[in-house]
Amino acid sequence: MAVVSSVIVPYTSYLRVYEPLSAFPEPERAHWARYARRADLPTAQDELRAALADLLPTPPVAVPVHESADAFVTVVDGVVCVCPWRTRLRGWLALEELAGQYPEPVLDVVLPRVVRLQAAADYERWLERNPDARPWIRTTVWHVPVRWFALFGDEEREYAKAGGGAAPVMRYRTPMVQARRRLARALKTLREHFEEGPLTEGLVDVGRWLEEFHPRSLVELDYGGLVHVLPEAELADDRSAADVAAAVAALRAGDSDGADAAYGRLSDRWRAVRQRQLSN
Repeated sequence: MAVVSSVIVPYTSYLRVYEPLSAFPEPERAHWARYARRADLPTAQDELRAALADLLPTPPVAVPVHESADAFVTVVDGVVCVCPWRTRLRGWLALEELAGQYPEPVLDVVLPRVVRLQAAADYERWLERNPDARPWIRTTVWHVPVRWFALFGDEEREYAKAGGGAAPVMRYRTPMVQARRRLARALKTLREHFEEGPLTEGLVDVGRWLEEFHPRSLVELDYGGLVHVLPEAELADDRSAADVAAAVAALRAGDSDGADAAYGRLSDRWRAVRQRQLSN
């Protein structure tokens, strides 16, 4: 069920994979086929509000007790494709990431140690029964990782201003085969010019994740809640995928100055976005 609220929850961006119904085994395929015919399909804001609501009880619910039966739905060339939320799995994965990002005293304030330990134990038992599980959605807050832009072309950019009660939209969508091709090309170029580092490691990680999905899937980068904190002029001028493509092309051509200029534009743009986090 969609959560009805007028509160807009900002800050989160998403990388999603929509798979065709044929990629799912029965009875899950039948469930998603029925689900896709609903008239009240929920939005990303509905998903995020529901997740934040779990943090309000005392003690907070770190990970949902049951897995979500919701998904995002789109149609690609007449084929229904779905992106399951898998909120429970993503909750466990987010907890693992938190452990490496914040000192334990800070985590104890947000999520008591006993809650985190119970969630970790539940995940370990679940993983024994589901060793091949992977999320269809990756998220991050207050920025979009550079490696995500490597999957898309500037011609796939979709930007719509706010109007008529609708929020602004900024997203990229591309076929899976194209995303994999671009990523492989970018990774090859970076390895020819630099030693292994965070950027190449990030591309490898995304590439391995994409390999888990049906080749006729759709890949989507959605600015999500970031559109509510970025000025309209900044969104309109944002050509981050074009900057990544320009940097890679310049490297391939041996134009280090051109690569530095393109990457500099990208870094400056997203450094300014992340600085907003420190002011809130």
